[in-house]
Amino acid sequence: MTYAQKQEVLVTGGGGQVGSALARCAWPAGWHVRVLSRADLDLGDARAIAAKVAERPWAAVINAAAYTAVDRAESDSVTAWQINALAPASFAAACAKADIPLLQISTDYVFPGDKVGAWEVDDPVAPLGVYGASKLGGELAVRTGGVRHAIVRTAWVVSAQGNNFIKTMLRAGAERGHLRVVDDQIGSPTSAADLAQALAHITVRMVQDRDTPSGTFHFSNKGAVSWAGFAQEIFRQSAARGGPDATVEPISSLQYPTPARRPANSLLSHSAIEASYAIKPRPWQAALGDILDQLVGAPAPAASNRTQDA
Repeated sequence: MTYAQKQEVLVTGGGGQVGSALARCAWPAGWHVRVLSRADLDLGDARAIAAKVAERPWAAVINAAAYTAVDRAESDSVTAWQINALAPASFAAACAKADIPLLQISTDYVFPGDKVGAWEVDDPVAPLGVYGASKLGGELAVRTGGVRHAIVRTAWVVSAQGNNFIKTMLRAGAERGHLRVVDDQIGSPTSAADLAQALAHITVRMVQDRDTPSGTFHFSNKGAVSWAGFAQEIFRQSAARGGPDATVEPISSLQYPTPARRPANSLLSHSAIEASYAIKPRPWQAALGDILDQLVGAPAPAASNRTQDA
């Protein structure tokens, strides 16, 4: 099969949760992904980005790479802006030249977090720190770059791979048994696998139909919870699987200061992605269960109440 006969998608961020999930998710027959890590492509080099996009007739590009160290970004703003804003600008220019769609991953951190209810895609943005501002810069670069695009904002990404809140809780719970977790920040946890499948669906639609809507969309799993509530559910489901358990003490953000401010409300509305792509995310509790099946094991089957004959 030649490059012209198959659909190849270029994916960045192969070392991250979303990039690795895109490599594992179910793509249609004949579709293939080429996942690049930081060692494969220098995202600070605009010429290297242009050359990679021009290297072969890609069907689309998904830029899942990002500088995600929220606190470190406050003192490393140059690198954050280089990766989160300038690299997307380079991808937008290269994809526009190649006339292929670009999918750009963004974040709830573009919002100030002061809204009651879920954030809509067209709500006013006002980042609280460098990370959110740099990701917003990437959004603007893609949005104005003359490229067919889908900017997909997400939040609280977790998986069985990489570093994330679930794995941190399981490790800390096994070590200490009692944890203090922030309870005044709410959001919707997002399975990297579920996000990857949504991105794959959007990519296929954009490649196959040029009239498929470009724009900004939100994807997270369904339902609202605080970090403390999320931790409590992690341990409830983990204990049911025979894994680590711990008590969770809810605390305020003031009791757990960080260099970067976090949005108090990270809930993302799914109305745009449902309307344009008929994507309806499942509840975060179910997605958590799938992740814990990988990390801890499947829960033990419920005991039967029926009496067995001798």
